[in-house]
Amino acid sequence: MAGTLVIGFVFVDIKGFSAGTYHARGRNVGDIRFIHGGVSRNVAENIAGCGMPVSFVSLYEDTALGNDVLRRLNRVGVDTAHMKKVDRFGIGTWMVILDERGDVAGEISCPPDTAALEALIDAHGEELIRDCDNVILEIDTSVSIDERVLAWAEQYQKPVFTVVGNLSVIQSHPEFLSSLTCFVCNETEAGKLFQKDLSVATPKEMLSVLEEHIGTLGCRSMVVTMGAQGAVYYEQKTHSGGIVPAIPTDVVDSTGAGDAFLSGTVMGLTRGMPLSRAVQVGTHLASAAIRTEESCAAPNPDFWKQFDLYYNYIT
Repeated sequence: MAGTLVIGFVFVDIKGFSAGTYHARGRNVGDIRFIHGGVSRNVAENIAGCGMPVSFVSLYEDTALGNDVLRRLNRVGVDTAHMKKVDRFGIGTWMVILDERGDVAGEISCPPDTAALEALIDAHGEELIRDCDNVILEIDTSVSIDERVLAWAEQYQKPVFTVVGNLSVIQSHPEFLSSLTCFVCNETEAGKLFQKDLSVATPKEMLSVLEEHIGTLGCRSMVVTMGAQGAVYYEQKTHSGGIVPAIPTDVVDSTGAGDAFLSGTVMGLTRGMPLSRAVQVGTHLASAAIRTEESCAAPNPDFWKQFDLYYNYIT
């Protein structure tokens, strides 16, 4: 199936919701839920939920939970033909505590084993990349996978975007950035890349940083999400950028907002929209995601029509 090819892992999110004011060193009463997650899985579900074709290359376990993950992805319309079933260590676990505002108060992540995914990429990666329209790569899965996927994408001239779960791989291999069509990160990650304290930067200040320093990273274009301050974007080729304000939203659960933003931005770009318009799509989808306790925006096949974004914009 042509469309977006997402390569990454499935996680199960163990979410604790505090019923009152959260105390880091005290006992907190609340609700604990198990939710399908993982940044790549979330992105695949978000894209399918908006009615666009997407295939997911990943692992799942032959357990009740693993099979439930597969059924859910199939139900929303994700092509799971290249998800490999393994006996164990195919699914990662992410534990997160949400405070009374729905913001992350603490987290611990246990990743799955990468060896089975490497074997899957060895066997089918080149043909999958050859036949897709674009690639979203969870770039911290395995450097070996990253190198092969980026090389094949260059060979077949496929646009590549990345899910950032752990910035250390990008920091160790900054050359990967030049292979990406657009790099999306948050202000904390941008600060680490630019080696600047951007924690209190305004959107205008962030835009100035991108204008002055994006060339040092080798990025073609870059988007930095800044929470309630919105998002900042800059495109090196046209030397143009701007600020897209956040949509005021009652926060239920902020986890998954970044994944939804990336999903929307990539979908906008792959539909031929300019970066400025694509960032608006990401902003809308992120707003939808934080209004739910799930890690994804609710499936909405009318998404494009609802926001008057179904036209084929040409850059």
